[in-house]
Amino acid sequence: MDIETILVLQGGGSLGAYECGVYKALHKRGIEFDILAGSSIGAINASIITAAQNSDTNAAEILESFWLTLAENINPSSFNFEIPYLPFDKKMALWASMQSSFFGNSKAFLPKWFSPGSPFYFDPSSWTYLYDMTPLRKTLKEFIEFENLNKITTDKEDIKSGKNKSKPARLIVTTTDIQKGEPVVFDNAHMEIDVDMIVACAGYPFYGLKWSIIDGRYLWDGSLLTNTPMMDVMRASPLKNKMFYIVDVFPRQQEEIPTNMIEVWHRARDIIFMDKTDKNIEMLKISEKYLNILNKMYDIVNSDDAKMDKNTREKLDELDSNYRSLTQKHGAAITDVVRIGRKERDSHYLFEDADFSKYRIQKLIGEGEKDAEFELKMVKNGIK
Repeated sequence: MDIETILVLQGGGSLGAYECGVYKALHKRGIEFDILAGSSIGAINASIITAAQNSDTNAAEILESFWLTLAENINPSSFNFEIPYLPFDKKMALWASMQSSFFGNSKAFLPKWFSPGSPFYFDPSSWTYLYDMTPLRKTLKEFIEFENLNKITTDKEDIKSGKNKSKPARLIVTTTDIQKGEPVVFDNAHMEIDVDMIVACAGYPFYGLKWSIIDGRYLWDGSLLTNTPMMDVMRASPLKNKMFYIVDVFPRQQEEIPTNMIEVWHRARDIIFMDKTDKNIEMLKISEKYLNILNKMYDIVNSDDAKMDKNTREKLDELDSNYRSLTQKHGAAITDVVRIGRKERDSHYLFEDADFSKYRIQKLIGEGEKDAEFELKMVKNGIK
């Protein structure tokens, strides 16, 4: 059975720059992906990579260029806060996140108070958002060729006929239906994904980002339901075995116990959004064992040597459609999972995911690349 290589990218605001660094290391090793999946900023990163990979351009360079475009030119040396108990990185993150919250980001989101013509401008009690993501739409159009992003749809017949030998990458990104509380998944194998769908994946309400309306549905960030959309991939592609690369931008472990409410909220946030696919993988492994047993039993009773009366054969024929339906919906196995997780090396800060300073973005890219190189080396040496 063919094995699909999957990259799953989480949401996490500016922490998405860490995913950029991870991808640089993967790209350097020549690893290409059959399916890319993501929520929130992970959906944006996955979209940029998919479009570039489908056009045979350097996806790592394009993704890094996107992040450096978002980066704000804040010079950390010019901020001499007289707060001795704060380490430099936290001091920098504090200032940068404050700047983002008040002024927004010219390439990604614009504060409502800078848009006097917007609805209910003079009645803040009626506001349903604080930031409009119109600038992000414009930026994404500069970095994503949507014809390439949707190649898997447009080239489907050519692939079947043999005209196109290389299969384009598949993109699966997630949102949340506000009214139904259900996932809404955009999959370029079944539809043409546009810029509005990608932006809809990033409408995170707790930071005041605006919801999107697509096909009459009100949509928020997909991370509200799951920040690691591995199961969305399994449901969308249930027949082929899979090798997963999962990037976790929220640290799983933290030795220090929180010492104040800000640190309490920070640690709780990390736990809410960190990768929780272990249990899913465990259950899928158990299902795989059951299906293997079922396959062997099916082969035995349907072999030429099997002896049974007409009545037994008719009962087995009745079960045949159920068997085929079960194996087609849940037949894929997970062959391996490589996890690359961000560690907080300097300090813990609640709004680190709103720090778009060039200093921080470049640092996150470097950390992601370094961590990925280490994990890949461990896997290659058989240590993991």
